[in-house]
Amino acid sequence: MATRLGLGLPQNKQYDIGRDVPDVARTAEEMGYESLWVYERALFPLDSSQGLYGVEGLPWPESYRGVAEPLVTLTLAAAATHRARLGTSVLVAPLHVPFQLAKAFATLDAASGGRVVAGFGTGWSLDEYAAAAVRPFEQRGKALDEVIDVCRAVWGADPVSYEGTVTKLSSVAVAPKPARPIPILLAASNSRALRRLVDKADGWLPVSVGAERIAAQWRELQDLAAERGRVTPLQSVLRVNASYSAKAYDGADRALFQGDVDQIVEDLVAHAAVGLDEILIDLQTSTRDAEELKDVAAAVYTAARAAGV
Repeated sequence: MATRLGLGLPQNKQYDIGRDVPDVARTAEEMGYESLWVYERALFPLDSSQGLYGVEGLPWPESYRGVAEPLVTLTLAAAATHRARLGTSVLVAPLHVPFQLAKAFATLDAASGGRVVAGFGTGWSLDEYAAAAVRPFEQRGKALDEVIDVCRAVWGADPVSYEGTVTKLSSVAVAPKPARPIPILLAASNSRALRRLVDKADGWLPVSVGAERIAAQWRELQDLAAERGRVTPLQSVLRVNASYSAKAYDGADRALFQGDVDQIVEDLVAHAAVGLDEILIDLQTSTRDAEELKDVAAAVYTAARAAGV
């Protein structure tokens, strides 16, 4: 069976959110993309001692200087489409009040006819935590646990009861309910996060680091699931941050998913062989506007399917 393909929606500052998001979403669905995705970057620090991903001295990319709010973006896409699944890869869960986040996801799923995928992570930006987090950065894992537990409770049958650090619900009714159980996928790499994924989530949201490494991580995760007695199969959606160029890159030092359409598809073929359920292709950082984004997305989709992805 062919790997499902998804497309990242235009959230960055070069796009007109109100016009381009519905346009790209509608067009991508018509092309054949089976899902549409957003990510979260709450702010862009102008003076921070913390580098990208917490690595000292690593600058934040300009593409992070103004990223549209993820659930608002998905709502625009939901209203313009009928079939495509609508996912977050990823939403930084501890930046949100758990109950309000759970209700927002439930409302979007009900409105879209059961198409939402909740992809969560803990994030890494101290500046974002200082601005928005409900709990301190040091408690980010516990904060994510509470978000997951509150979502499961709120999305389930009434009456809803839950007693947590932030959230306290005592026999309440909460509506609307999701149209179907919303899958929760997690970004996870360290051992504690992988255990949380196996025990509490429906699947995995890796970011491409090369086909061989992704394959090794996937085997490790499946082994852990078997070790912990998990019966339900894990879902998987690989995020690919592609950098499109009209001209092919020469030489062996070409970065992963960098280059023209043929080079991007060459890397897609290698990653599809790993056997993950789906690949999310995000092209928005390297395209000038929505028209170019749609053109490149169409070319990548056509070439990928022709190559057997």
